[in-house]
Parts: sequence; structure tokens; C-alpha cells
Amino acid sequence: MMQWLRWFWSSEDGASTVEFVIVFPVVFLVFMSTIELGLLMTRQIMLDRGLDLAVRQVRLGLVNPVTHDALKQLICRGALLVPDCINQLKLEMRPADPRAWTTLPADVDCVNRARPAEPVRGFTPGQSNELMMLRVCSLFDPLFPTSGLGAQLPRVSGNAYALVSSTTFVIEPS
Repeated sequence: MMQWLRWFWSSEDGASTVEFVIVFPVVFLVFMSTIELGLLMTRQIMLDRGLDLAVRQVRLGLVNPVTHDALKQLICRGALLVPDCINQLKLEMRPADPRAWTTLPADVDCVNRARPAEPVRGFTPGQSNELMMLRVCSLFDPLFPTSGLGAQLPRVSGNAYALVSSTTFVIEPS
């Protein structure tokens, strides 16, 4: 029995398996977090792109009248990788006085998946030569919601996290 115990303790069979079992979950967690972060960054860039393209058309007066739904469609047309864009996007637009600057409230108005018919917080289309502030909030479901970065993202509505993009622009005179 003692000889078998000595052999068992000195044997190196299965040593790489033990290392693999210890290291693999950590490496896989980093891999999943990297994919989640890449997807998050791509969605943020696409949301910014859609907002920039839509605001350019509004600023130049190519959208008449400027409505919540028309602006939402323009943003979704430019934001290529935003799934279910029309239903997951919420806009907030208001005029700003450049002489008495006030920022938008810190709490972002996002879609409430439990109550999708909730009204928009504030949407004022603006007039010629008026400075406007526009903020867009879009909800996304994490790819890996229970592990890595997906588990650490702050949830806004249900299991979704929010990406926010904002801009300030002046409507060109017509």
C-alpha cells in the first residue's frame, strides 16, 4: 500500500489536465468578455453614426417636418447594427440657450420594456437658427448575460443595458 501511495504522489500523469482545468475557465471568461466588449463598442459606434447622419439631414433642413418618428427612422437607417432599432430607441430633443447653458438631466430616458407605450420625455423640433440638444438611448441584450462583462453591465430595463449618444446642433436657416 505504501509503495502505491509513493507512486501515486510522485506520478505526473494528468498534470497538464489539472492545469487546463484551472486555466481554461479564466481564459474563456476573458475571451467571452472580449467578444461582449467588441460588440458593445461596435453598437455604440453605429448608434453614433446613425445619429450623426440623421442630425446632418435635420441641420440642413432636408427633413420637414422634424418629428420623433421621422428622426427615429433616419437614425435607424444609419445605425446598421442596432437590432430592432425602431422599438429599442428613444429620443429626447430640446432647444438650448447658448447664453444660459444647461445640460440635459443625468438620468437618461430609455425605453421601458415593461411599458413600451410610455410617452417621450421631451421632443421639441426647433426652429431656424435655434441651438438644439438631442440625446438617443438604445437598449441591447448582452450576448453573454451571466458571465464576464455581460454580467457586470448595469441593467436599465429587464435584462438590457443602455447605450446613449448625444449631440448638439444648430438648425440652418431655410
